[in-house]
Parts: sequence; C-alpha cells; structure tokens
Amino acid sequence: MWGFLDINVAQIFIAFIVLLFSLTVHESAHAWTANRLGDPTARELGRISLNPIVHADLIGTVVFPLLALIGGVPLIGWAKPVPVNVRRLGHPRRDYMLVAAAGPASNLLLAFGAALAIRLVPVSPVTLGEPNVSAPIASLLTQAIRLNVLLAVFNMIPIPPLDGGNVLGGLLPRRLLGSFNALRPYGILILYALMFTGRLQYLIVPPSRLLVSWLQ
Repeated sequence: MWGFLDINVAQIFIAFIVLLFSLTVHESAHAWTANRLGDPTARELGRISLNPIVHADLIGTVVFPLLALIGGVPLIGWAKPVPVNVRRLGHPRRDYMLVAAAGPASNLLLAFGAALAIRLVPVSPVTLGEPNVSAPIASLLTQAIRLNVLLAVFNMIPIPPLDGGNVLGGLLPRRLLGSFNALRPYGILILYALMFTGRLQYLIVPPSRLLVSWLQ
C-alpha cells in the first residue's frame, strides 16, 4: 500500500513540475513575442523570464492543479496573463494575433522536444533494489508531451479570452469583429458551461490524442 502511495506522490510531483515549467514557457513566449513586435510592456515588468515565480498565480498555478492532480480530475491550470498594449504594436491586429498564438506554439515545441528526447533516452527495465534513472526521465518526458499538447489544444479553443479566441479575432473579417467582441465578456461563462456539461472534453480530447499519437 505504501508503495502505491509513493508512486502516486511521485507522479503528482512530476506532473506538477512539468505543468509549472510549461505554463512559464507559455507566458514567457507571449511576452517575448510582444516585445519583438514593438510592445515592451511585459519585458519592462520582467515577464520575459523562465522564473516561474514571475508568472505564477497562487490559485491557478498551484492550488487548482494540485487539487486536480490529487483528485484525478481533468487538469486545470493557468498563470498570470501577460499584459499587452495593442497600441504599441507595429500592426495591432495582426501582431496581437501572433502574440496570442505564441503561447500554444511554445507548448507544441516543448511537446515535440520531449518526444524527440524520449526517443534518444534508452529506458532500462526496473529491477527491485537497483537504481534506475531512465524510468523517471521517461515518465517526465511522457508527462511533458501529454500536458503540453493539452495546454496547446485547450488554449487554441476559439473562445475569448483564450489564445484561440484572440487568434480567431485577428482572422475574422472586420464586419464580424463587433459581434465577436460582444461575446468576450461571456467567454469564461461559455467555458464553464462547456466544462460542467462535459462538452469541453469533445473539443480537447480527440485532437490531443491525435497529436500525442503522432508525437509518440
């Protein structure tokens, strides 16, 4: 029984560390892209950083993910949003779309990197009483693939204020922007409705499984 609990604690710890790093890279990618496109707001606030402390939100980055991991429910997590001053961007509409896309793109790059690394790491079988470094590394890389794909797919759902909603806003014809932006105040309510009715999994699980199968 104690061995089972130890394995669960180890898996929770690995998943949490992977999620923390993935959220940090995600937000840093937003900040870096905004700075490159002319808006230094996030850079001036120190958000182009791989230090998780500058991006972490106590509830979204620590409490909710740990409760979700311990309870075995679908993972919920977020970090502090990166501030973007659209008026300082060179081409506001296009550039804001690129800033939004940078976060999910960084998660897909992390997933691809983890998939490449796991092919290069020889995993030896676990033998009782003998140290095994490759198994924990393989577990960490597997979690990195799965969690980063989930983060990318979830954030690209085309509902504001998710990144996918901001990308869609940059792609829509101008005549439709007014109607689309009118939905922004209700985006969180729409997401919660999808979550509590179980519809959200149909938007996330199939594409995530497909991407993970390609990567693995």
